[in-house]
Amino acid sequence: MIVQAIMFYVFAALAVASGVLVVSSRNPVHSVLFLIAAFFNAAGLFVLIGAEFLAMILVIVYVGAVAVLFLFVVMMLDIDFAQLRSGFVRYFPIGALVGFILLAELVLVIGSWVVAPGVPSPAAAGGVPLTNTRALGDILYTRYLFAFQAAGLILLVAMIGAIVLTLRRRADVRRQSISAQLARTRAQSVEVVKVPVGSGSR
Repeated sequence: MIVQAIMFYVFAALAVASGVLVVSSRNPVHSVLFLIAAFFNAAGLFVLIGAEFLAMILVIVYVGAVAVLFLFVVMMLDIDFAQLRSGFVRYFPIGALVGFILLAELVLVIGSWVVAPGVPSPAAAGGVPLTNTRALGDILYTRYLFAFQAAGLILLVAMIGAIVLTLRRRADVRRQSISAQLARTRAQSVEVVKVPVGSGSR
């Protein structure tokens, strides 16, 4: 129990520190790296409570896909972060109000959360204890089916939005137009020049 308590405080402290560095880092690439560190520490917390499946899903999906995709999108968009940070003071009251509301909601949720000591562990038909994977699947695809499908739809829209943002038109890039090339006539493509004898370039 002492080792588990020590590991919990270590993972929790590192996760909180990584979350603070995600928000406070000036470089977006560093923010993504700290976000990956926060995901790893959260996965360690899941392992401590016996949810190994959630820990592996967190590492594989979020670290291996979402965080890397976010890093690529930030690098491809080439956003002027100095210009974005220029309005920090102007929008700070609104951000502080939103943060206060979220903090109040978290306090209300944590304050009203009670674990009943007499609740038995979930079991399948026949009295066999459920594994983490099966229990999670039963909850997602029965009680929270519509919320699960809505989350998938939101991720799909976010992916399409990222693709649309990266496929923007740039004026300084020369692009090939197949239709314009096929529509060219002989007069537009070939120019016959008569060079006098002895005056050509050598």
